[in-house]
Amino acid sequence: MSNISRRQLIRTGLAASAAFAATRCARTDAPAGTPNNPSPGPQVNTNQIKDVTLRFIGTGVSQINEIRNKAQEDLGFKIEPRALSTEENNQIAITQPRQYDIFDGEYFSLPLVIPSGNLQPIDVKRVTNYDQIVPFFTSGKFDGMPVEQSQGTAPYKVMYVTGPDSKEFSSTPTDYATLIPFQYNADTLGYRPDLVGREITSWAELFNPEFRGKTSILDIPQIGIMDAAMVAEAAGLMSFGDKGNMTRQEIDQIIDILKEQKANGQFRAFWKTFDESVNLMSSGEVVLQSMWSPAVTAVKSRDIQCVYAPLEEGYRGWGGGIGLSKNLSGIALDAAYEYINWMLEGWVGAFLGRQGYYSAAPELAKKYMSQAEWDFWYEGKPAAEDMVDPFNKTLEKQGAVRDGGSFKERFGNIVCWNSTMQENTYLVQKWNEFIAS
Repeated sequence: MSNISRRQLIRTGLAASAAFAATRCARTDAPAGTPNNPSPGPQVNTNQIKDVTLRFIGTGVSQINEIRNKAQEDLGFKIEPRALSTEENNQIAITQPRQYDIFDGEYFSLPLVIPSGNLQPIDVKRVTNYDQIVPFFTSGKFDGMPVEQSQGTAPYKVMYVTGPDSKEFSSTPTDYATLIPFQYNADTLGYRPDLVGREITSWAELFNPEFRGKTSILDIPQIGIMDAAMVAEAAGLMSFGDKGNMTRQEIDQIIDILKEQKANGQFRAFWKTFDESVNLMSSGEVVLQSMWSPAVTAVKSRDIQCVYAPLEEGYRGWGGGIGLSKNLSGIALDAAYEYINWMLEGWVGAFLGRQGYYSAAPELAKKYMSQAEWDFWYEGKPAAEDMVDPFNKTLEKQGAVRDGGSFKERFGNIVCWNSTMQENTYLVQKWNEFIAS
């Protein structure tokens, strides 16, 4: 469950990384020329390291105190996280570049954020273990097959820019990444089996009058519209050419359907944040809703039944990573790269894995997981022991199986990705009309 030598290497401050370029930071406790301290390389003033503070913006899902504390302990510099809604996070990234050093966001947001020029391309040669990142980010393949058939903004489509100063996406791999991923998942609906009384197997159930007044959908236009589209298609109410890039006519039609459902009292609420979704489900105010995996985990940790439903129509996929502000330079930029390397090293992946997320470098996260945890979360095997969340609260009893099965089963059934559409401005306008209706 630990990797002491690696942690000690990182704790020396801005430690040397095998993939760092000539500006890489050298470890101060090893002689030049050793494998952990390639020559030449500038020595780093550890007093300067202690003075570095990296300001993070991101959603509450990943701006977690335990991760911040562990990073500060291992790396020796300070981190100031700021938890925002997805909408606020994107807005600040685009309009207030001096308010953050690290952007923790989703890949679907990049068609909005990258054109602003507020993120500097990430030099992948400075990223240790870049080759360990799952290939659907880096090469657009999963289990040897292209993921292009999935609708929406698959991460690979916005993974690279054309050069070190570019704001233009590259359709093929380059040495310059937009974000470095660290978490992702296959999203679906969550429900309370004790209150629903039966198994939920289709997205269409969100519009089922049986649950009138007890459902919820998330109020993030670019994501909520995708869930609504999955529901409408499953219910046979309409079809789409591409759910990830709807026409104005399709947007009008799905919004009209949503307005009708709202007028009929189908929805109890609309949520924007992780905590809102947890409270709605825990209280029993809703019994079926759009949900994120750690929200299901949080409900279960309160000893309340909650299922993340494997639905017959497939999953909606998403991926998140961190990007670097254009204003980062010098030792602060070096610190940011060292954080990226720490983030991929495994501890973070294992921590988030215990909430149901997947690590961008799963084989590295595996080092920090027990065999029973790996078998349950990634292999889809029955739990050999009680499964606990990152805060040591029991989630699943021995013998339980993860909803949806193995990593390959779940990610092999993604039919659309969170997306920024060409008609995004029109979509947001129409979505706001629906919420206000």
